Amino acid sequence: MEWVLSPFAVGHAGLFAAAFLAATIFPFQSELVLVGLLVADPSHWPTLLLAASVGNTLGSIVNWILGRFVERFRDRRWFPVKPRDYERVERWYARWGVWSLLFAWLPFGGDALTVVAGALRTPLLLFVVLVAIGKTARYAVLVAATLGWVA
Repeated sequence: MEWVLSPFAVGHAGLFAAAFLAATIFPFQSELVLVGLLVADPSHWPTLLLAASVGNTLGSIVNWILGRFVERFRDRRWFPVKPRDYERVERWYARWGVWSLLFAWLPFGGDALTVVAGALRTPLLLFVVLVAIGKTARYAVLVAATLGWVA
């Protein structure tokens, strides 16, 4: 018996991978993949929204883990952030705190925000909830806009 993946499964897996990569430090555009799949078959919007949201949130968890472990090396000469800048980020995060994670989806600074959250020891469960809300809301707006355009 031959096992063949359906285009449905391949498209969703590709979107999941694109969303995962887009949330890490690698530059990638999952929005284009999502829109392309929605235009091809709008009826799959709920599972496409789920695949994009889960993939993107899991990618952000990778950044949180990186922040959690890289922070221990901040006293080394090779550490990419100067002590003064690190203290400035700590003050900024203390002011805006975990609520800023609702904006982790932003194309500029969003990924850095998730690394900072890990470095500054934001509890993982709280991190996941806030990041998932923000990222899912962003993808939901994109899905709604695309479906309105396709219809």
